[in-house]
Amino acid sequence: MSSDSTSGLFGSSAPFLGTYTPRLDEKGRLILPAKFRGQLSTGLVMTRGQERCLFLLPMDEFRRYHGQLAQAPVTSKQARDYLRVFLSGASDELPDKQGRISIPPVLRKYAGLDRDVAVIGAGTRVEIWDLQAWETYLEEQESGYADTTEEVFPNGPF
Repeated sequence: MSSDSTSGLFGSSAPFLGTYTPRLDEKGRLILPAKFRGQLSTGLVMTRGQERCLFLLPMDEFRRYHGQLAQAPVTSKQARDYLRVFLSGASDELPDKQGRISIPPVLRKYAGLDRDVAVIGAGTRVEIWDLQAWETYLEEQESGYADTTEEVFPNGPF
């Protein structure tokens, strides 16, 4: 299944959009959706995300995240804990000529990835989910989606 993305309209800073359902091969490699390859072709950082998914961050976005994390006070236990979890599983990757990346075993285990995955565009990042976990999450969140519009967009989105 694929959602049509309009990344061509935005140029090189296109937001990541859509949902794709590729499969991991027997070596734990993933073929990136064609719409995402251009922005990730020069390298990316893969790390733990929230809700047991993985984040794929283009290098410039990773540098932005890391810059914000580096400003957190080292005296803050929450900041230290977050930084440790975020960076300890991080892996810098360069997609091969076929647009494949290898997902390290520690990250596959963290996200519960086996074979069927969902790769979703989440604006400034890409997320990789176990397909069943994504479908369950989406089903749970869709019921409250309309209810959160005012909270997310106090002045209205449209």
